[in-house]
Amino acid sequence: MTPELGRAGRRRVLLVLCLTEITSWGVLYYAFPVLAPSISGDTGWPVSAVTAAFSAGLVVSALVGVPVGRILDRHGPRWLMTGASVLGVPAVAAVATAGSFWLFTAAWLVVGVAQAGTLYPPAFAALTRWWGDDRVRALTSLTLVGGLASTVFAPLTAALLTTFGWRGTYLVLAAVLLAVTVPAHLFGLRGAWPDALPADRVTGDASGPAAIARSRPFLLLTGAICLGAFTSFAVTVNQVPLLLERGLSTGLAAWALGLGGLGQVTGRLFYPRLVARTGVRGRAALVLGALGVATGLLAVLPGPAWLLVLAAVGAGLARGIFTLLQATALSDRWSPEVYGRLNGILQAPATIAIALGPAAGSGLAALFGGYPEVFALLAGVAMVAAVLTVGTRPILTRTGTSS
Repeated sequence: MTPELGRAGRRRVLLVLCLTEITSWGVLYYAFPVLAPSISGDTGWPVSAVTAAFSAGLVVSALVGVPVGRILDRHGPRWLMTGASVLGVPAVAAVATAGSFWLFTAAWLVVGVAQAGTLYPPAFAALTRWWGDDRVRALTSLTLVGGLASTVFAPLTAALLTTFGWRGTYLVLAAVLLAVTVPAHLFGLRGAWPDALPADRVTGDASGPAAIARSRPFLLLTGAICLGAFTSFAVTVNQVPLLLERGLSTGLAAWALGLGGLGQVTGRLFYPRLVARTGVRGRAALVLGALGVATGLLAVLPGPAWLLVLAAVGAGLARGIFTLLQATALSDRWSPEVYGRLNGILQAPATIAIALGPAAGSGLAALFGGYPEVFALLAGVAMVAAVLTVGTRPILTRTGTSS
């Protein structure tokens, strides 16, 4: 048996991933919303086309996440996350130097491959396996710190933009990615990777992880997470237009979005207490139901402004808790030793839903004639997800059964 990583090693891994997740999310994801208008204005490419290229990269990330999960289960995160970080550097540089829209799109497709090996899913897999029964505390810490990625990199990107333009900004960010994530992953993620358990100890029979992926509980859980992710990201991106329709100023709507981000961080602080007081299925239904209620309040409240801001904070709380639900849904039901492989399958449709959420929200608003109707529909989607979780009773795991 491979020896387990010691307490100091687990803490080192957590600190490294906190640093690299902030950087990876900041460079590979959150810089884009800040730079997209400048990219469009400089190149003449429509904002919708520029965003479509970015979304295509997210779709690639979803598809590549499945084999990434298999590699993680077998070999651990060190070389995979290091290699993905290395790949991300020339990919971001290619985005910066693209002379045509098709080269720009191709660069984002490569960025998508790097995202699959650097963003939350592989980090969640690493902490789930190394931290074992204490994984909720580690995952909570990671998402609390990772939630600051936009807080750090949005203003940093804006400051760089004024000096270097969007191309120069992406080149600087590529250098940051190289300087921070490559050595951190290479030297910080070293350590023994726990041995995988035999199939009969993982799943309760000899059929192995493939049988889990075909089981009714797993399929229902995948559907619930996919619908929840779609709702969460569609609400985030389309919240400002909704609040503008309700009569809020652009500045106040932006503040509401920012306070919603603070709500996300606050919600994650309470997740360990929620875990201690609820069962697996009840917790999932409660979180997704809360997401639906908060989204519904944004749909039906006409004002006043302070109440709309409060509803936005409530939606942020629900989104923050949902992130941790998404991270722990598998390990709550099945053995952590198959987390990477199953998480790749689980997150693929969720990531595609995330990529489609922003465009779907604006498109539905045009179809329905306004954003309140869109948010009412999104609230219903979250409620359907909550209902699906009732059928996700876990099968036999390493420590027995639970509900």
